[in-house]
Amino acid sequence: MNEKVLDYKKKTTEFWQSRTKKQQGLLVAAAALLLIVILAFSWMGSRTNYVPLYTNLTEHETGEIKAELDGRGIANEISADGTVIRVPEERADDLRVDLAAEGIPDSGRIDYSTFGDNMGFGTTDSEFELLERAAIQSSIEDLMRNVDGVQSSQVMITMPEESVWVGESDEEATASVLVNLEQGFSLENEQIRALHHLVSRSVPNLPLENIVIMDQMSRHLTLEDEPRSGDGSMSAYEEHRAIQQEIEADIQNELQQMLGMLIGPDKVVATVNTDIDFTQENRMEDLVEPVDEENMEGLAISVENITDTYEGEAVDEEVAGTGDDDIPNFPAAAGGGAGDSERIEERINYDVNRIHREISESPYMVRDIGIQVMVEPPEPEDPNSLPPETLNDIEEILGQVVRTSVSADITAEWEDDEIADRVYVSSQEFFGRTEVEEAGGGIPSWVYVAGAAGAAVIVLVLILARRQRSEDTAEAVTLREQEEFQLPPIDEEPNTEEAARRKQLEQLAKDKPEEFSKLIRTWLSED
Repeated sequence: MNEKVLDYKKKTTEFWQSRTKKQQGLLVAAAALLLIVILAFSWMGSRTNYVPLYTNLTEHETGEIKAELDGRGIANEISADGTVIRVPEERADDLRVDLAAEGIPDSGRIDYSTFGDNMGFGTTDSEFELLERAAIQSSIEDLMRNVDGVQSSQVMITMPEESVWVGESDEEATASVLVNLEQGFSLENEQIRALHHLVSRSVPNLPLENIVIMDQMSRHLTLEDEPRSGDGSMSAYEEHRAIQQEIEADIQNELQQMLGMLIGPDKVVATVNTDIDFTQENRMEDLVEPVDEENMEGLAISVENITDTYEGEAVDEEVAGTGDDDIPNFPAAAGGGAGDSERIEERINYDVNRIHREISESPYMVRDIGIQVMVEPPEPEDPNSLPPETLNDIEEILGQVVRTSVSADITAEWEDDEIADRVYVSSQEFFGRTEVEEAGGGIPSWVYVAGAAGAAVIVLVLILARRQRSEDTAEAVTLREQEEFQLPPIDEEPNTEEAARRKQLEQLAKDKPEEFSKLIRTWLSED
């Protein structure tokens, strides 16, 4: 064996020495490369490949999944932001199925499956509405998570109370949305519009203007106005119609509240119709007005008084055109007597008010209005139960509302009869009222009656069954006592019947004292 080793060593040495330096270097490099490749494959073969099990997790969900995996002894990794948990690749599929079967992760979210799990016979209307709203919010959050760039979202919806009147329009809902965007990602206007429409179409009676969306940096994602199609006439009509409905609703609500305090909230119904002028006027005025309008005078800004006075004797008459410097044939000044003169001049500079106005009239003006009020008498079947004075007071109130709602320039030309024509008050019984259940209710009264009757029947059955069972038990005990209380046989034949009975009793008292005492009590009760 040693000879073979020495032989291999000798051959290897001879082979190595027979190579050139360059060949020796190549051999060393090849051996090193081969060793590196072997080590790399060994490391890759022994390395565990982790794949994502769940992504976009909350902190609560991540902690719940990790606790379950640690309890099972399964290796796992969590991303730096805590939203992704990874497990070995060969276990990922099985774990998803197992965790889903156990309801993990349970984020505590309420969806529509909650109705099947938690809806019982005693669920009230308030509880049902609360679960329904939570389910809608969760569904909207799930939809938003599928939008590119949105990691998560939180939705808060406020639903209005339903109106008790059939013909009255319902109030509008509102929604507040907080979206968590990916780092460095910003939503385009079309995406913001899509989010607004997504929320608006998911909630009944929720207009776009009642939706507020902001990101995690508290930046409002405002919905810009849509471009108008064609000449924009349809958009202008919708805008004008919305303003008109808002004005009518405001007046109607104020009337409903005011008259409800007078008669009762369920005894009055008011409707309002308006005619609105949406012509907007822009004009410029340059006015000049006196400061003192009574005397039509301006404001004196400067006053100058000039007085010239001359006193002296007459001037000698001169010769016409005789001097060297005189003009030939120019008549000389005529001589005169002594004289004086005085000239008084007053110069006052007045200034006036110069007014420059740029006026933009209101974009709309109420030109006409009609108010209709229906009142139910205190006793609906008796119209005379409502005093005529009350109807007159209501008409006076509505007349004042007409005067203050319509433009003053228009109402100034109206007579009292014209204002009265725009008001109508009627007294009659209401038949279209919607019955509203009490807020604390939710379970009809017949349910309580049926439950009480059922409980009484159950109690009666239990009493009868217990009484029957007591009678059966008493009979069984009597038979058993008669069987157990048989006197044990005696070894010796008694001399007399009385001695034999006494001996049996002594034997019974000695062997079975409890049964002996029961026998004594039975005899005493019979006596």
